[in-house]
Amino acid sequence: MQRLMLCKASDTTCGRKGKTPRRPPPKKPPNSQKDPVGVYCRVRPLSVEDRECCIEVISGSTIQLHPPEGFKTTRNGEFRETQYSFQKVFGVSTSQMELFQDVAKVLVDDLIHGKNGLLFTYGVTGSGKTFTMTGSPGQGGLLPRALDMIFNSIGAYQAKRFIFKSDDKNGMEIQSEVDALLERQRRDNNQTFPKTPSSKQKLDPEIADMITPEEAWKADGVDEDSGYSIFVSYIEIYNNYIYDLLEETQEDAIKPKWNGGGTPMRQNTEFIPPQSRLLREDQNHNMYVAGCMEVEVKSAQEAFQVFWKGQKKRKVANTCLNRESSRSHSVFMIKLVQAPLDADGDNVLQDKSQVAVSQLCLVDLAGSERTGRTGAEGTRIREAGNINQSLLTLRTCIEVLRENQKYGTSRMVPYRDSKLTHVFKNYFDGEGKVRMVVCVNPKAEDYEETLLVMRFAEMTQEVEVARPVDRPICGFTPGRRHRNQAFKEELSRRLEERGGPVDKDVASAIRPLLQNLPPLPSCELTDPRDDVTLPRLIEALQHRHRIRQTMFDEYSRAANTLKSMLQQLDSNQAATGNAVQEHNDKLSEKDRIIQNNKSEIERLEKRTKMYEHKIDILQKTTKIYEDDKRSMQSELETRAQRLQRELSDKRRMEQRLHGAVTDTHLKWEKECGRRVNVMQMEMQNKLLVKDEKLKQLKAIVTESKTRGRPDPPPRQTQPTRPSREERLPVKRSASPSPAPTSTPVRPLHRRSRSAGGEKWVDHKPSFNMDLGTVLQPVIPNAIHVSAPNEKVLSKCDRYVLTHQEVASDGEIATKLIKGDVIRTRGGGQAVQFTDIETLKQELATAPSRKRKSSENKPASGDQTDGSWTDVETRCAVALEMRAGSNMGPSCVITKRRKP
Repeated sequence: MQRLMLCKASDTTCGRKGKTPRRPPPKKPPNSQKDPVGVYCRVRPLSVEDRECCIEVISGSTIQLHPPEGFKTTRNGEFRETQYSFQKVFGVSTSQMELFQDVAKVLVDDLIHGKNGLLFTYGVTGSGKTFTMTGSPGQGGLLPRALDMIFNSIGAYQAKRFIFKSDDKNGMEIQSEVDALLERQRRDNNQTFPKTPSSKQKLDPEIADMITPEEAWKADGVDEDSGYSIFVSYIEIYNNYIYDLLEETQEDAIKPKWNGGGTPMRQNTEFIPPQSRLLREDQNHNMYVAGCMEVEVKSAQEAFQVFWKGQKKRKVANTCLNRESSRSHSVFMIKLVQAPLDADGDNVLQDKSQVAVSQLCLVDLAGSERTGRTGAEGTRIREAGNINQSLLTLRTCIEVLRENQKYGTSRMVPYRDSKLTHVFKNYFDGEGKVRMVVCVNPKAEDYEETLLVMRFAEMTQEVEVARPVDRPICGFTPGRRHRNQAFKEELSRRLEERGGPVDKDVASAIRPLLQNLPPLPSCELTDPRDDVTLPRLIEALQHRHRIRQTMFDEYSRAANTLKSMLQQLDSNQAATGNAVQEHNDKLSEKDRIIQNNKSEIERLEKRTKMYEHKIDILQKTTKIYEDDKRSMQSELETRAQRLQRELSDKRRMEQRLHGAVTDTHLKWEKECGRRVNVMQMEMQNKLLVKDEKLKQLKAIVTESKTRGRPDPPPRQTQPTRPSREERLPVKRSASPSPAPTSTPVRPLHRRSRSAGGEKWVDHKPSFNMDLGTVLQPVIPNAIHVSAPNEKVLSKCDRYVLTHQEVASDGEIATKLIKGDVIRTRGGGQAVQFTDIETLKQELATAPSRKRKSSENKPASGDQTDGSWTDVETRCAVALEMRAGSNMGPSCVITKRRKP
């Protein structure tokens, strides 16, 4: 709900919906110097129950991974050993002190000199990350040793408690000594404020041995003219939420009350769970945890006790891989605040702009794990998923930074995808050094996870972080305390040489005179005639006046001596200052030259690195091209051999097929000749049959002409099917002829009624073929369509469909299917087919037909018969009337061409 309210508030204040307006980044001094991320590797000793080891330390900077038995590292199933290089590799015999000296000591030095630092441990579950960071009794880790070195270096120069105070915006304020005293009293008397732990409080026995390292480390070059204070805070990132481990929860604040019977009794209050914290951005665009509690500590024991208090609240759980597995990422932040002292060197300068704040973050990352190995269920699965997701985001950010620096791209680094990367965004942008300790477990079961960790560490080493710029601490000349002490010693030595007091200051020289002053006599007058008390008092006062005059003379002499010494010191200092100024000018000139040379060297190194990178790319490209050339040459040779074999096989196949084609050609020639002869015989037989029919037709026609036309047959109530002879067509004659003796022939009716006044629908599909014949069906007063519809049918009375099909002898036969258009009861149109006309075109191949037809030609004396037979002979058309199908009678017209 709180996050939702914040988002709504940002929506109302911003012009864009759901987005906070981006402030311009601060202008930082350009710094081209960069340092790579320092990556170190530490190998954990192999456990007793583990037998197979998969890691071997080859040198001080290289390790080698051996695949365990049954593990395949390549596609073809071969075993392959891989080597990885680091800045330094710490074996199983490395002590905690050696690890601190090589890894964390430089970060503590930078912290004291006003620079930030980030150190985190990375590895799989059970690889020794927490032991490396925290340690164990008698073997303190990086964190307690860093605290001990900090307080060993600045312990004598610490400011009083509450002189520095947090402003809750990632900044520090300075209070006067009076305000600091009032703050201490208010916190001691008011129970609402959390009590600040005291350095005199008894330590927990569990951590008593962790803060006593073998050697007391100290930083060099500590500014003795500044006041220092240390603030610590401890947070954890659990399920991508930030929690304050030093927050005073209600369970911690409520102490148990005893009811007198030996059993504790708590108050009736409801437990309030800790609230998650939000990330904010300060005025310098640095990320910080809003509302995080910062505790001021004055000793290493006190700081580690605060850490241990928060460590007990950290989320841990028992899994199959680790008895106390960390379920969150912990971040312990050490903030060093320093400000210059005033001109006297006694009090902190009351100027907020002169306050310098540096921070060292010690991060213990949760181990990456696979849920299949841990056997996690429910909440543990969710925790493992969030841990792996945050580590994957860290890997993605490192990879994008590497690509941007190596290839010159400008991809956006996804810091905001996880709280872990978002809180450390400024460190990767150049706000301090970044170092990582990769902890590995050499047992064979962790080989796959260790392989991924090694690849991530190898990629991280290629990322470069901008080197932080040195910031001036104060505007005063350094060494005020030393100069004041040297001046006092020099003044005492000069006074001793001149016979003056050997004390440290002038007041000590006058102190013996004050001690020798005579006491004043009693000045009480009881008798007015007393003449003794007043003279005695006057004498004592005169004596004290003489001593006072002597003291004034001594003081004046000492003051003159001191003035002369000061003048002499000023003259010497002026001369020395001129010489020092000249030397400083020379040194500054040399420094500029050195800086120019360094910049030139860096530029040349960058160019050399760029050229080396280009050379590597060209070498790799050349190698790829050579490999491709060799492979292509071998493939070309293989294809040439294959082509040669195919050509030889083709020649043999052509020879074989040529012989087969010759044989097949001869075979088909014989077969075609045989089939032609058979077809010729069949056509001759057909022509003979047709000639016979024509002869019979001629005989019937001749007989009908000689006998005359017979009377029409009487009308029958029911039509009878005519015989074959009755359906034969008869040529009409203009003159009457005698009636034949045989059965009268039925008079011919009109072949088509299309010549009448009826309107036709001529349906010719678009796929019909034009046969190019002389006789074409032409229908006047017709509507020609390729697809009929109801509208066209409603305008016409008759319907004809032109249909083409292939006959049994291979010729194309055309059928004209005719019908009547009738109206239906529903108001539509229907077609009732009544007649079919068939038009067939065939080629006459028999050469003797004309001769046989001419042989059977009658005598020329009969003009009527001769003219009819002559037309029949020329056109070779036979008309045959036969009964149609159920749709009515049909007419077949067969056209035969002469050879």
